[in-house]
Amino acid sequence: MKRIFVGSLGIVAAVALVISTVSAQTHTNPRFGKWKMKSEDPAPASNVMTYEPFGDKGMKVTVEAVNAKGEKTMWWYTTNFDGKDMPMTGQAAGQTSAVSRINENINEIIGKRDGRITQKLYNVLSTDTNTIGNLYMNYDATGKVTRVTTATYERMP
Repeated sequence: MKRIFVGSLGIVAAVALVISTVSAQTHTNPRFGKWKMKSEDPAPASNVMTYEPFGDKGMKVTVEAVNAKGEKTMWWYTTNFDGKDMPMTGQAAGQTSAVSRINENINEIIGKRDGRITQKLYNVLSTDTNTIGNLYMNYDATGKVTRVTTATYERMP
């Protein structure tokens, strides 16, 4: 009788492991979707960030903006939230972005140009998952913070 009981526990444990693995793989990131900038200093005419799945557990971030002069820009990068530098497409050559997850609601993004940190960004998702606040810190060639700005994004329908 003991043998059947131990065997049953093994089967239950295996099923629980499979269910939790499938659940983790199908869990969607609450950032996925489109976000429109609500504020920045100075505010552009338009700025929309799109977050979408990338690979098994990563994310692709695309930014489409129109400045006050009507000039359009679009750039993007991908991340696996592992803190590794990934190339940014649509930006100047030599630019990379490295994203690390601090916790469920906060990501740290480190931007570099030619290996030197040019910006640190903290991306904070609100608890209701409808607002993202960004804190940007820009650095000069000596590593000194030269400017700190913020932006707020709201989820688009």
